[in-house]
Amino acid sequence: MKKLLLFALCGLAFTSCSIIRALRTDGKDGPNVFSYQKREVDTIANGEEVFVFPVGQRADWIDSFYFYHKAHGCDSMTFLEAMNRKSNTQGLLIIHDDSIVYERYWGDFNADTYATIFSVSKSITSLMCGIAVDDGYIHSIDDPVTDYLPELKKKDPMWQKLTIRHLLDMKSGLDFEDTYEFTSWKDIKMLNAMSKLNYGHDIRKQIKGLKFRCEPGTQLRYESMTSAILGVVIENASGKRFADYLSEKVWQPLGMEHYALINIDSRKHDMAHAFGGITMTLRDLAKIGQLYLNYGLWEGKRIVSEEWIRQTITFDENSHGYNYNWYNISYEGYTRPENSGYYAYGICAQTIYVNPYKNLVIVRMGRSNNGCAFLPVLFEQLSMQY
Repeated sequence: MKKLLLFALCGLAFTSCSIIRALRTDGKDGPNVFSYQKREVDTIANGEEVFVFPVGQRADWIDSFYFYHKAHGCDSMTFLEAMNRKSNTQGLLIIHDDSIVYERYWGDFNADTYATIFSVSKSITSLMCGIAVDDGYIHSIDDPVTDYLPELKKKDPMWQKLTIRHLLDMKSGLDFEDTYEFTSWKDIKMLNAMSKLNYGHDIRKQIKGLKFRCEPGTQLRYESMTSAILGVVIENASGKRFADYLSEKVWQPLGMEHYALINIDSRKHDMAHAFGGITMTLRDLAKIGQLYLNYGLWEGKRIVSEEWIRQTITFDENSHGYNYNWYNISYEGYTRPENSGYYAYGICAQTIYVNPYKNLVIVRMGRSNNGCAFLPVLFEQLSMQY
């Protein structure tokens, strides 16, 4: 298989440098939580005023809480065992009743450590879309994408059927797939396109060359290109760089303790990786969850409309529980309990879990998740104890 991959790469070298660039940048194992150090980035500035969560009574019982996840064949184990058993968890923070009740770090991680949150970035991009609607930059999420990317009108007629709602719900119909492995010749084209999105130098140009596999709105397929397009829509609609708009509307009002970073395609084109490129700290990540827990309010100030949050967290069977780039979903036969939460999720099991019924936010960062527990399910079981 390695010889086959090398042969394929040699053939692709004449048409694209994306896979070669990916291997040179991150190696055969792909990006990790510290890959941002080797990438072009924009800064998401925080403000002078900083909000710090108060510390409540520590919930020491959490470490010994037993859970069972049948889908992965796990025996009953404690919460702490689950975090330690090959999960590569580096930081875990639990906010209950607006106060920190649990905070633990492993290895060289601490409260000031930066890590990439990968596809949790999609959920933050969704938040920015809601803010752009509130600001009047986006008239309606049922607007066609071509209202904000008029250059696509001259391309495939399907572009005029693609709406912002389709982007939010992963129903774009685009011929794109999040492929990270090479197992057959069929994967080469998709692997090259995914590498180009992550390591290419001109996202807008790549978007213009996209094709459709089906009519928008007819099929659900999770893929990162839809969120990349949503990021371009937000920039075009607002007339602001993604990092600047995110700083103005979220980082500064929420009193983030640290600035954040977001990968960009290149200095020349400066297009943000709205699909998975945000790098930040654990406590600041918890503030995104707390904002959703409070239905868009922060310290009495409206950040995003309550209606946007309610639409986001409404369980939609037609979308298999994936709505506005957040998950409201059962997992591998796991019975979704009444009064359950919802979550944002990314590679390496970066997670924001929110349960409004329990006034609970759980955020987790790690280098990977090779353990037997699907963490959002574990967090949901834990939430039932409150």
